[in-house]
Amino acid sequence: MSGDSKIQTRESLHALVERWHQHREQVVLANGCFDLLHVGHVRYLRGAKALGGKLVVAINSDSSVLELKGPGRPLMPAAERAEILAAIEDVDAIVVFDEPDVRALIRELHPDVQAKGTDYTRESVPERDEVLAYGGRVEIVGDPKDHSTTEFLTQMQAGRGGERE
Repeated sequence: MSGDSKIQTRESLHALVERWHQHREQVVLANGCFDLLHVGHVRYLRGAKALGGKLVVAINSDSSVLELKGPGRPLMPAAERAEILAAIEDVDAIVVFDEPDVRALIRELHPDVQAKGTDYTRESVPERDEVLAYGGRVEIVGDPKDHSTTEFLTQMQAGRGGERE
């Protein structure tokens, strides 16, 4: 699938996921703002893909990022964030969503697995009950949460660049 064809509307993604399920493909859902792509994001997506099957990445819309992260965010519009993610080989499909979390998308798609980053535990995932309700599972993937866009921006504003302490 080429980069442009990976970017889906909710309606087209629903049809694509149905087709994958008909072909007995496992569907893994990962989500986030992906406002400034960094190595933590790449490791999270790689870990999600390693769970097997097709990887769907749901990215927060611009208004959702602003609501979650505050003034000055997002740094890049959703269309550009989606295009960057589409260039990653592990990603099979991308959708932009407006809600603050992916509960509605989970109800629509019924992914087999919801993959969340290591800043969560299986018990603390906000959408956990939605996934378990239809027999899906929640997995925690990626490296320890020692990379974040917010942290990077704070370091940049303090004049330290991307140096790690």
